[in-house]
Amino acid sequence: MTGTAYSLLFHLIDSGAVAGGLWDRFLTPSQKAAITAGLQMGEEQARSLVAFLAACHDVGKLTPHFQCCEPVARLRLGDELLADMGPVTPVSHARASMHIGVNLLHGLGFTREGNDSPAVRAAQCLGGHHGRYLQMDLHRAASARRVEATLGGPSWRDLRYRYVRLLWHLFDVPKPPRWFSAEAAVLITGLIMLADRVSSQRRFWLPNADTPSSGANEHYSRARRQASDEVERSHLTRFDLDRIPFAAAHRGVQTPNAMQASVLEAMPELVRQQGSGIAVVTDATGSGKTVTGLELARIFNEHCGTQGVMWLLPATAAADQAYDILDRYVRAHQPEHPPVTLVHSHSWLNPAYTDRALSAGSEDSVLDGPGDDLLGVDAAAGGDDEETEHGPGPAGPDAWLRGWDSALLAQYTVATVDQAQMAVLPVRHSPLRLLAMSGKTVIVDEAHALTPFSQLQLQRLLNWLGALGTPVVLLSATLPASTQSGLIRSYLSGAGRTPPDGTVSAPVYPGCTFTDAATGLTHHMNDTARTAHTAAQRRTVRLAVRDVTYRQLEHADRTVGERERLEAVADLLRPVTEEGGCAAVVCATVADAQDTYTHLSRSWPGPPADLLLVHARLPGYRRERLLSALRRRLGRSGPRPQRLVVVTTSLLDMSLDIDVDVMVSDLASMARLLQRLGRLARFAGLWKDEHRPRWWQPGHEPCMTVLNPVGDRGGTALPPGWNRIEPGFTLHATAELLHTLKSRTLTVPDDIQRLVELVHGRDSSFGAETDRLARMLATQQSQTLREEHLSAIQLVPPSRRVSSMADLHRQHLTTAHAATRLGTMSRRLLPCYRLPGNNLSLDPAGRLPLPDGEHLSTRAIRSILEHTLPVPAAWVARAPVDSLPPATWAKHPLLAGTVLLPTDPAHPLDGQRFGRHHLRMDDTLGLMHRIDQQG
Repeated sequence: MTGTAYSLLFHLIDSGAVAGGLWDRFLTPSQKAAITAGLQMGEEQARSLVAFLAACHDVGKLTPHFQCCEPVARLRLGDELLADMGPVTPVSHARASMHIGVNLLHGLGFTREGNDSPAVRAAQCLGGHHGRYLQMDLHRAASARRVEATLGGPSWRDLRYRYVRLLWHLFDVPKPPRWFSAEAAVLITGLIMLADRVSSQRRFWLPNADTPSSGANEHYSRARRQASDEVERSHLTRFDLDRIPFAAAHRGVQTPNAMQASVLEAMPELVRQQGSGIAVVTDATGSGKTVTGLELARIFNEHCGTQGVMWLLPATAAADQAYDILDRYVRAHQPEHPPVTLVHSHSWLNPAYTDRALSAGSEDSVLDGPGDDLLGVDAAAGGDDEETEHGPGPAGPDAWLRGWDSALLAQYTVATVDQAQMAVLPVRHSPLRLLAMSGKTVIVDEAHALTPFSQLQLQRLLNWLGALGTPVVLLSATLPASTQSGLIRSYLSGAGRTPPDGTVSAPVYPGCTFTDAATGLTHHMNDTARTAHTAAQRRTVRLAVRDVTYRQLEHADRTVGERERLEAVADLLRPVTEEGGCAAVVCATVADAQDTYTHLSRSWPGPPADLLLVHARLPGYRRERLLSALRRRLGRSGPRPQRLVVVTTSLLDMSLDIDVDVMVSDLASMARLLQRLGRLARFAGLWKDEHRPRWWQPGHEPCMTVLNPVGDRGGTALPPGWNRIEPGFTLHATAELLHTLKSRTLTVPDDIQRLVELVHGRDSSFGAETDRLARMLATQQSQTLREEHLSAIQLVPPSRRVSSMADLHRQHLTTAHAATRLGTMSRRLLPCYRLPGNNLSLDPAGRLPLPDGEHLSTRAIRSILEHTLPVPAAWVARAPVDSLPPATWAKHPLLAGTVLLPTDPAHPLDGQRFGRHHLRMDDTLGLMHRIDQQG
């Protein structure tokens, strides 16, 4: 609190002026087109109306209840208003703005007939400026009689009417709209939220409060100038990247490959003629899909009225790597301010994010509600009902834009796909997320990697993006035809189109297709170019299968049998351990990775640093350092080590642009195996046989061996827990397919799509070839239907099925409880050490005492976060008293809810019991988890 009073009328004028400035400098042509079409007005008329509505957003503060909340405000009320207050009814000012607004707007000529009428939709935009749309009851709570009875008598009503008429005049609104679409309402609501945040900054309004009083017209003139400067100062202005040579834009790529050349030749004219749409690029891993996607985004931005890129990925590690690529791409064009942000639950670990990002409060924080000066959290980490989410980007919107929803506003953004999926879940500020996405080209990378639960949410997101005229690019190495068709159909449905023949063209692999929203037609890349691209990317790899017996290590000194999985790993790595080279062992679970590393380390002949263990249960700072080192040492141009073996988990599938000479993988679905195969001799075409070990002879076929766990009868027997990672059917079907392949030498990319369809295709007959697989397929299909049902329960309706805007917030979900994936609700665990005197430290020597205090420094906050790791909430649900964090941490949302895992340095093997779950942090292996049978 500043103790300074500021005129409500001036705040309303400020908000409208900022909305006008955002229309001019933040909204893209495509967003303006969606709003003008949704209002059936010209652009200048729509701009005036949007600024007017933004100015009216807080008219609900002109009520007895709100004015009496602050003693200073009550003292300023005149005798007439004091006498006409009536019973002071507690009504939130957002709801009051909606109820008051619908009647005042009707008096200005807005039609008020039904949920989708302009007066109702516009009033719901006013009520929704705090993040949630509210249901309107025209004949009861929102009736003029009820409003006058609960929100002040005739004097209050007349004053509100004069305010609104003044704003109507100031913003020069020519006429009310005849129509108000749901798409326009969402974008306008998002813009009102943003305008309110900007105008509520102390640096914006406080200087005006200290200046001599002025009239409304004079203040409006000053506010317009101030708004333009503030939009610029907040780095919200849009810009176009200058055209630069291809090689300069994409570091390390001198000339476009055949697919990229085809896109550069054909797509500009096609997009210029047809407009926005959805492009799909399917190609083998490491073949240049990223560059193709960025070039498609550039073409869409040039011809579709969008500006910027939102690049969505399924995993945080993949997003980190994509951030580096996009940041280099944008900086190569040398803009004055390269606004590139990274948005996911661990983005604070990225070195691009400064300590300023973690400050617990800011005088410029602008979110409404309790705790609006706090740094909030994302879906994985929790949050309160107010969801005052803050968290900045390194070079993007200014410091006040601290929430993940706000960081998405940067013109160039990399995020995990769950951040985008929040836009179609009934969570607070979802319109702001749609506003952030709709003005850019959206790239969905690894589009195949989502479960049915998440795929349905992605389809609904594409439906809204199609309705908003947002171009989309899908990138995938293993996308089944049925999944591709479903995504395209969802986009076209949102755009109000269906394919002319009722079907979506089957994909050609590898290839690039573009389905335009204007006609619903699918345009394929040139066959000659596709053939040339396939030939240039073609290579052969060997896919071997070894049946093994699965048994956990249990004790580090246990003797391992010859046919056991662990011994098979050691045997397959013998060329590397004896003669050098680089290898990856991809394990099904973290526990398997820990066992594998322990077994290999027994006989490891080289330096310990050349045998690496990387998985998700390592403290954040260790995991990030290891991943960064791997990308550097095994990347395209890094100093290739003489010998290196990395033991990891599914992190390898989408996170690392690396090359290994040998790969061993636990059984996984065919799609996952093909993804992993992309890291095997990934740079063969670039290096030829350079940088390879001595045993790599000319003509050598690189090999990935899949370890198939078998039971006593020789059939595939999945270890406990494996079928929770992927459906049991896909694992069994993959194992059977691998055993029945006539040739285990694969040609990439020619064989990829066929193998994907055999296991993952909706119409594949492979699953019915045996009774056992048929029964498992039926079980999987039932599970898929259950997941889709659970996902659909939370989803907002498609844009064309929205009646009342409150349909978008029928459920009262927070981002902490809205699931974008099943089974991923997590808590943040902090391993620490309990020293003599009951003091806690982040290190066993006591050099890093556990930070505590009312006002933690940003360095202290970062130090805490870097030592945490996510664990399933069930593991720590029964936390003992000594695992509770310091009470002061509850005031910082990124630290609130953290669970401590204290260890006695003198007894490091003791660990901590959380009900049936026993947890212990091992300095080498990471977090060790055991479930006690009796607990």
